[in-house]
Amino acid sequence: MSIAHKRANDELNRNKPSMSFEGDNYDAWKVVAREKLLELLCINKLTKVAPDVEIEYQKKIENATEIRFTFKSEEDYRVPCHLLLPDGVVNPPVMICLQGHSTGMHISLGRAKYDGDEEMVKGGDRDFCIRAIKEGFACVALEQRNLGESKGTNDGPRCGTSALTTLLLGKTTIGERVWDVMRLIDVIEDNFSDKVDLENICLMGNSGGGTTTVYTAALEDRIVLAMPSCSLCTYKDSIGAVEHCACNYIPNIANYFEMSDLISMSYPKYFIQVNGVMDEIFPIKGAETVFKEGKKIYVKNGVGDRCVHVKGDGGHRFFADDSWPFVHKFINN
Repeated sequence: MSIAHKRANDELNRNKPSMSFEGDNYDAWKVVAREKLLELLCINKLTKVAPDVEIEYQKKIENATEIRFTFKSEEDYRVPCHLLLPDGVVNPPVMICLQGHSTGMHISLGRAKYDGDEEMVKGGDRDFCIRAIKEGFACVALEQRNLGESKGTNDGPRCGTSALTTLLLGKTTIGERVWDVMRLIDVIEDNFSDKVDLENICLMGNSGGGTTTVYTAALEDRIVLAMPSCSLCTYKDSIGAVEHCACNYIPNIANYFEMSDLISMSYPKYFIQVNGVMDEIFPIKGAETVFKEGKKIYVKNGVGDRCVHVKGDGGHRFFADDSWPFVHKFINN
């Protein structure tokens, strides 16, 4: 760590967020906190447009029907997605699946395209959609901004420059990614309500996908269950201490919130925090601190069992066998 970085990190260690939840009036805090988070994410600078859904194809695949579609989340941006519907399941719950820094959403579909993809899929349980289908869930693989097809090249994740350019325009990449998930839920409600259970919309992701999951869960009440993996940790121990892509950063947020406040804002939805005990970029100690603080509002309201911490025996990856039993505990399908 350089002298300048150490100075900044020391300041972050001393910093006390001014809007962290500490009082008794949770409902009032949540309203104000969400308004501030929307402002920090710059979501108020994004304009909702007609989604103009285009279904590119529908086909039968193993154990499911696949629908490839795109939609507009902003006037000049289309979001690529794949919806998978499990065979023989009527009105299934739906899991929205978000990859992190990878070559794209095809990883969620278990489809290797480029060198290294096969290990990415099998080495870290990142084939989210394949597992969701096996668990009786419908699922949507959504391509996150500046990744995969949305990046337009196949040379791996390089969203740092795009994220910094977005900051120059007074917006944030996390805010844009959260916005895309929110608009996807609009599309699910308006176009696929006859195919999935709208009362059980869930969201999961690993790493950068987990980050989007955390922030979306804090703001979006149509999500009933959030399962962020390898993304929750104190700011000072993770993105403030270890070099990360610029897409992780939200200007000024540490002056108002800690990541535990995102869990607090997510109450009362089911919350499954997943971390690897050997994850070097989201260290387990900081992850445990965030979970302990964020869960307090659940415990205070007598529903502590709705918020659980899965600690996998490994590093920066997802842990499907450890996590999915909790999904089924919370979502009866």
